[in-house]
Amino acid sequence: MDFIMPGGCFHSDHRTAKTKNIIEKAYNELLRNNQYSHTKLLAQMEFGIWKYMFSNVQYQLTGQTLLDIFPNKPRSTRSQRYNNTYIFQELDYINNLRNRIAHHEPICFGTGTNRTTIDTFYALNRYSRILTLLQWLDIDSPSLLYGLGDVVRICNKIKTL
Repeated sequence: MDFIMPGGCFHSDHRTAKTKNIIEKAYNELLRNNQYSHTKLLAQMEFGIWKYMFSNVQYQLTGQTLLDIFPNKPRSTRSQRYNNTYIFQELDYINNLRNRIAHHEPICFGTGTNRTTIDTFYALNRYSRILTLLQWLDIDSPSLLYGLGDVVRICNKIKTL
């Protein structure tokens, strides 16, 4: 919370306005409802906040330590960097899926002029990215996704239509 307060690293830096606004919106809503706790603030924020926290500016302003939440993340190599920019991109892919679902846009059809063709690649690709990040976070994804983990089976069923 200190980050958005006067003197906080997100308060006066115009490059972090989106991050500050997301936190402020969630914080003010919880205060209005007399429900504030740090845990509730974390849960209340939009998914985009996590993506923004890995953008270069926010990542640097917060001490460049956020990658520590991924204890199982592979080590970077010369050919593949698993840095904040990589995580930002992965979260952006997942956020785009979330937005498509929230706006009732198709996720199992082709793109462009080929929108009538059944194609589950997009959905399966995003699901795979989610599972990878959960594994890097050292989260037991089968337990977390119990009852929701039928994505592959459902996509295979869709392909038969």
